[in-house]
Amino acid sequence: MEILSNPDLWIGLLKIIWINIILSGDNAVVIALAARALPPDQQKKAVMLGSAAAVVLRIVLTIVAVKLLSLPYLQIIGGLLLLWIGVQLLGGEDEGEEGGGKQHSTLASAVRTILIADLVMSLDNVIAVAAAANGSMVLLVLGLAISIPLVIFGSSLMIKLMNRFPIIIMLGAALIGWVGGETMASDVSLHDAVAANPSLHYVAAAVGAVLVVAVGKLLASRGRQQAAQH
Repeated sequence: MEILSNPDLWIGLLKIIWINIILSGDNAVVIALAARALPPDQQKKAVMLGSAAAVVLRIVLTIVAVKLLSLPYLQIIGGLLLLWIGVQLLGGEDEGEEGGGKQHSTLASAVRTILIADLVMSLDNVIAVAAAANGSMVLLVLGLAISIPLVIFGSSLMIKLMNRFPIIIMLGAALIGWVGGETMASDVSLHDAVAANPSLHYVAAAVGAVLVVAVGKLLASRGRQQAAQH
């Protein structure tokens, strides 16, 4: 029981909880957007499977995250993947409502989208939690365990909010684009350029958000036109 009386443990745990609350939001948005187009009886399955897979990914990423982030162009590729996912999720939104959910008509396709996005978006979470754990395996395990209910609860809440306030869908897609732009700007190959011009980090994030919304809306509009012709 000595470990429970260690103040450093509790301070570290509070840091990890706070980090998870801040950084799990974007993961919850992706899961909610991907699961929303599924039939109601499959939404909970997608949230549970996506969240469980996200935690497994974080365990693996905890081991290799630092090495991965040192590889040039990896975050640029990851950022482009996020932009593509954001466009697909937003572009298929109207199509999903009017055409029977074409974009994510199966549980497997929704979970696949969640996995790809979470693989990219979990890197910052993993590194921050690992830093707060400061080498403590107990804190690291607790941090990963805490992230499970946060992501599940956050995803379920976001689905309800999206159904009630459709504008959140566009904001969620914009968030994915913002993170995608940030991810690309954080690539090690662009470190010197961003260090010399710190504003590039925010410019890339803003461009990513605008790009996802603009292209996603364009695809959704084309989808509605095609549906009307048929």
